[in-house]
Amino acid sequence: MGPMKLVISGPVGAGKTTFVQTLSETEVVATEAEASEDIGKKYTTVAFDFGTINLDGQELLLYGTPGQDRFDFMWDVLCEGALGLTLLVAGDKPEDFPHARNILEFITSRNPVPFVVGVTRQDLPKVWTPEDVASYFDLPSEQVCGLNATDNDSSRKVLIRLLELQLSEQPAAAAGA
Repeated sequence: MGPMKLVISGPVGAGKTTFVQTLSETEVVATEAEASEDIGKKYTTVAFDFGTINLDGQELLLYGTPGQDRFDFMWDVLCEGALGLTLLVAGDKPEDFPHARNILEFITSRNPVPFVVGVTRQDLPKVWTPEDVASYFDLPSEQVCGLNATDNDSSRKVLIRLLELQLSEQPAAAAGA
C-alpha cells in the first residue's frame, strides 16, 4: 500500500497548522501569510500545510487546509484522493462550531471519507469536552477525540482513531462493490 493522504481541516485558529507541525517527521511546507482581515491572529494559512509521518510502517501524507471560506476551493483540491479527514475545532470557541459543521458538510458531501473530529485545547480550562462536541455534531462518541495539538502523543491518538475508522469501513465498501 502506498502513502495515505489525510486532510486536516477546520475553522481559523482550530490548530491545523500546529497539528501538522507537531506530527510531521519531515520539514513542514507551510503557506502562511499575514492576515488581510481581522481573524484573531496575525498569520493564516492561504493554501495548505504539508507534512509526513510514518505510523506503524504506513506513510501518511498530512494536508492542512486553510480555514477561511474564501479559500474553500482549496478544500476540494486537497481532499481529492484523500482517505480520511480530521476536522479540528477549538474546544474553547463554540462560536466557531457552526462554521466547522459547514466545512465538514462541504468536504464530506464531495468526498465521503471516514472522519474524526478533534477537539483542541483540551489542556486549557473551560473547554468543551469531546462528549459535548459529539452531541453538538450528532456523532458517535468514538468519532470525536480531545487533544492538545502541541502534544505529539495526543495528536497521534487522533490519527490512530481515524485510521481505525478508515480500516473498519474498508470491508463494508468492498462488500458493496
